[in-house]
Amino acid sequence: MRSISGADGGGQLVRSAGAFACLTGRAVEVTDVRGARETPGLKAQHVAALEALAAIADADLDGASVGSERVAIDPDAVTGGEARVEIDTAGSLCLVFDAVLPLAARLDAPFRLTATGGTDVRWAPPLDYLRGVKLPLLREYGLDASLSCDRRGFYPAGGGEATLTLRPSELDPLAIPARGSLSGIDVRSVASGALADADVAERQADAARESLGERDAPVEASVTYVETTSPGSVITLAADYVEARAGFSALGERGTPAEDVAEEALAAFEAFDESAASVDAHLADQLLPFAALAGGEYVAPRRSAHLETHADLLCAFGFDVAVSVEEGGTVRVRAGPNR
Repeated sequence: MRSISGADGGGQLVRSAGAFACLTGRAVEVTDVRGARETPGLKAQHVAALEALAAIADADLDGASVGSERVAIDPDAVTGGEARVEIDTAGSLCLVFDAVLPLAARLDAPFRLTATGGTDVRWAPPLDYLRGVKLPLLREYGLDASLSCDRRGFYPAGGGEATLTLRPSELDPLAIPARGSLSGIDVRSVASGALADADVAERQADAARESLGERDAPVEASVTYVETTSPGSVITLAADYVEARAGFSALGERGTPAEDVAEEALAAFEAFDESAASVDAHLADQLLPFAALAGGEYVAPRRSAHLETHADLLCAFGFDVAVSVEEGGTVRVRAGPNR
């Protein structure tokens, strides 16, 4: 059994360690889970991700409970089928889906995973980022996956539900060394029905449209109201470039004007657009497992301990991943035998 320290990492290290245990067929234990966090140990969303991995790889789990600081996963063969995992909190179900996505490269039959929890919550990319940015980009490189949402879930109650369907996939190298020129922007503004009288979703979308209207690239915007257990709102900007796709989002908060929520997402987009990066900061980390499996190259906006810790983990599994800082502060990620 391979043993990995989780002292310097967060939930991503646990999810990725579990995923690569299943991908390589080798048992792994993670000790000192989230040891540097204020509240160490597994949270509900981490347990749900491990349960999803156990379902897709018929794995044995040891220590997969909330608060546990040590967990082990011993996988069998990656197979298809169906599974359901439930996060009783507003923990991110999108991060649960992220854990199983790379296993499409080992599937021999479709796998359908339904998860409950938070669809749009802090410290995780929202549902429209996964559905409108990450999955479309990865489909261009061979991933066969689709996502449907039955119910949105905001903090603090969660209560969202979505289903990810994976099909056997042959991944191509992620060759994204540059992004090219901006070709269009898709704005998705979503709010709870309880906020309809205040026109929250429209105001978020209008603020984004007004700011982006000065650009030559076309801007498309959609406004949606949904029924949720807890009120909330979210805006996601999906920026299409000739060679890449990037996403930027912000969540509404009580007391924060809808226009300010849009401005938070717009500021992140502007900072990225002025950089030489080819993928956004979230993709930079989340694409690492796919680059490790299929090879590739891309440029992240900046250096981060999160990115480097994730790269070190994949190297510990025997994959060839290198992260190097370039002039201007961007970071080039190279992976695979031909890097």
